[in-house]
Amino acid sequence: MKLLLKSAKIVDPASSHHGKTVDILIENGRISKIGNDLEANYDRKIDIPNLHVSQGWFDSSVSFGEPGFEDRETITNGLDTAAKSGFTAVALNPNSFPVLDHSSGIFSVKSKAAGHAVKLYPVGALSLKSEGIDLAELLDMQDAGAVSFGDYKSPVSNPNLLKIALQYAQNFNALVQSFPLEKKIAGNGIVNEHHTSTSLGLKGIPNLAEELQIARDLYILEYTGGKLHIPTISTAKAAELISEAKQKGLDVSCSVAVHQLLLDDQELKEFDANFKVLPPLRTSEDRQALVEAVKNGSIDMVTSDHDPIDVEHKKVEFDNAMFGTIGLESAFGALSTVLETEKVIEMLTSGKDRFGIPSEPIAENAKADLSLFVPGEEYVFGREHIYSTSKNSIFLNKTLKGKVIGIITENSYQINE
Repeated sequence: MKLLLKSAKIVDPASSHHGKTVDILIENGRISKIGNDLEANYDRKIDIPNLHVSQGWFDSSVSFGEPGFEDRETITNGLDTAAKSGFTAVALNPNSFPVLDHSSGIFSVKSKAAGHAVKLYPVGALSLKSEGIDLAELLDMQDAGAVSFGDYKSPVSNPNLLKIALQYAQNFNALVQSFPLEKKIAGNGIVNEHHTSTSLGLKGIPNLAEELQIARDLYILEYTGGKLHIPTISTAKAAELISEAKQKGLDVSCSVAVHQLLLDDQELKEFDANFKVLPPLRTSEDRQALVEAVKNGSIDMVTSDHDPIDVEHKKVEFDNAMFGTIGLESAFGALSTVLETEKVIEMLTSGKDRFGIPSEPIAENAKADLSLFVPGEEYVFGREHIYSTSKNSIFLNKTLKGKVIGIITENSYQINE
């Protein structure tokens, strides 16, 4: 298969072609030529005004449901959704049924994703059944293909378990994740503890629940060494604590969900369960601080935190609705409303190195791993933009910016018509 990209602007600081508008010829999954006014035989030409191309995007926190919750999302449709949304690689959370806490589960999800244009990298559960009691078989899962270990949306309540995990994981250079929530502080809270929660009569989760857990985890990391990733932070103080830990030399990284950069707890006034996420939407001040933390590098990566929830568990009373929102389809458009294009691409690719995902600059003879997009144009995100089986999007009817054209990888390609 030969693909010819015409007049594509390359956004890749690691490439010698960064910032240049060129033609790119891709043959059999590799970039064969980069230049101006290329004349070549091709099977398909992609000639779109203002076309941009970058290294393939990676999402560090994606849930699909399969196995066990196929009514929410299957692996196949989830990967199709990722491709249409511009992602060439995703890290799959272990929150399936059964939980991905053994090598057999890791093998199973990888086999179901084999041959797809989007590469699936499983995250193994840190503890058996993600119950936070006994450590899972981390080394066996890594040998089977797991790229990290963490219990999705479930904090490591036992500090000794995290200590042992960090010490043990150093033997095979594994990345440990710890969800930032102190359950005893959070209690039965479901939204941010603030004026809005009080006025709506909803139980709140204070910032302290997140920050206290992060402070604890960082103390443990300082004691044990190892590599720690703190997913989806939501407060200004959380970003500050992690930044200070980095300055001390601790090997820690963090991510933020894209909706935390655009939305705050004022969205809750209509009791729309699509806005019920964990961690909860915080204040406008926290939101602005998180945007600044992304810009100054305190936050390492942005994730969609894609979490499909079926209608039976979302279209119910707010108190009873499950936490979670889909986000792959809206990630680029949402992020582009608060960041410049080059920073958007950085945030959608920077997690690769941390999770051990292979990457290489856009250059001749390199493997094709490309995301194609057109920045700039605003649109209202509607149900017609959703590819997921579940429709629980936090960005429905929100104005987003930029259009995803598709992806090209060594296995295949997806171009949105």
